Amino acid sequence: MGSDEGRQTSVRDRAEALGLGEERGSYAVAGLWGALAQLARRLLAGVFVVLLVCLVVVSPGFQKGVITMGALMLSLFGLTLAWRGLSARFGLRRCYLYTRGLVVTGTFGRVRHAVAWSEVTELKWMANPTLFLAFHRFEIERRGAGRVAFLALGIKPRLVEALQTQAAANGVR
Repeated sequence: MGSDEGRQTSVRDRAEALGLGEERGSYAVAGLWGALAQLARRLLAGVFVVLLVCLVVVSPGFQKGVITMGALMLSLFGLTLAWRGLSARFGLRRCYLYTRGLVVTGTFGRVRHAVAWSEVTELKWMANPTLFLAFHRFEIERRGAGRVAFLALGIKPRLVEALQTQAAANGVR
């Protein structure tokens, strides 16, 4: 049994043990470091655009800077795509929605939180759709247990609608 199968099995086992029902989807989530990485990528992209404008408008002396920043931007773009693919394949930093709950995994694919909708008292949601840092922060209040908080990066991630739909279907406001 590979590590991917083992990780998926533990998520499924945890969901079955809590009686969370049928799986409704798997979505990428992030923490503080993911949000900071997004901010850094967007700031570097802004610097790259400024260097391109300077190259065209001001002087051709910016060529080395533009080439260096272009190479850096391509490598960051490639690393971002690679991380997205690997994290989805191995179940790293994911939120698995079920008909009667959800499971959130951590950076190494281990189950961090498993929550049944019957335990949830409130779902708090905050959006920050700005140019340099776009995310949605979810905070789940539970009876007799601590909060569960995570981020969904992007201006309109698929997790927002799916989570709100599942929460409403289970009577969570």
